[in-house]
Amino acid sequence: MTNSEAVTRTARVNFAKAAPKAFKALIGFDAAARQGLDPALVELVQIRSSQLNGCAYCLHMHTTDARKAGESEERLHMVTVWPEAAHFFTEKEQAALALTEAVTLVSRGGVPDDVYARAAAHFDEPELAGLLALIFTINTWNRIALSTAKVAGTDERVAH
Repeated sequence: MTNSEAVTRTARVNFAKAAPKAFKALIGFDAAARQGLDPALVELVQIRSSQLNGCAYCLHMHTTDARKAGESEERLHMVTVWPEAAHFFTEKEQAALALTEAVTLVSRGGVPDDVYARAAAHFDEPELAGLLALIFTINTWNRIALSTAKVAGTDERVAH
């Protein structure tokens, strides 16, 4: 099936156009969440959440953004198995990835105290709040993309 066939077959609501206030509010929340966080870390978090949620649209977008920002192919390939490839990531990145997994998969047992404490040891309170907000936003973006059948390889951000 080609991308155009997938778009035609699965056409769904255009969330940005149908709910512009909600969409703009989410863009604002996303932008606020990123403030004070390392851009490379932001992409790693978004990549890991998108992997866990099975969101090809967001995964393609954020791996592309990470490459443009200078992220190595080697590290991008290791994100999905970061606990077994921990030496590719700093302690701070590992703490952020662990928190990303716990929050993204929150229905599987909440956010364990040790995972939260690990993140809190590497991020001050404003950074930790921003990291949590970033995780919340990428999970929301993943759900929007999956619910509205966004096609990986397209990037509609330039249209907004």
